[in-house]
Amino acid sequence: MPNDTRELPASHDGLSRFLGGSPLAVAFRLILLSILVGVVLAAIGFDPWNIVNSIRLLFQRIWDLGFDAVNGLWRYFLLGAVIVIPVWLLSRMFGAPRGR
Repeated sequence: MPNDTRELPASHDGLSRFLGGSPLAVAFRLILLSILVGVVLAAIGFDPWNIVNSIRLLFQRIWDLGFDAVNGLWRYFLLGAVIVIPVWLLSRMFGAPRGR
């Protein structure tokens, strides 16, 4: 019986093993992944030509967003408390006594 398996040169086998697949397939996956990561990074404001400034701006925006979120939560708390606290107080004052 003839043996149908072909033996690849040792350098190609080692390269495929190192890359985790055929070089063309790995290159295609890396290109696709690079494009996807680039879209995500562009969405959060990174600029490939000035990466250090982009990172600084990202942290500045996160810092500002954090304090804006606290400010927004505080405003929602005050708005809700205007209704919740008086209703709770009235329900405690005029509610049926609970026996223990």
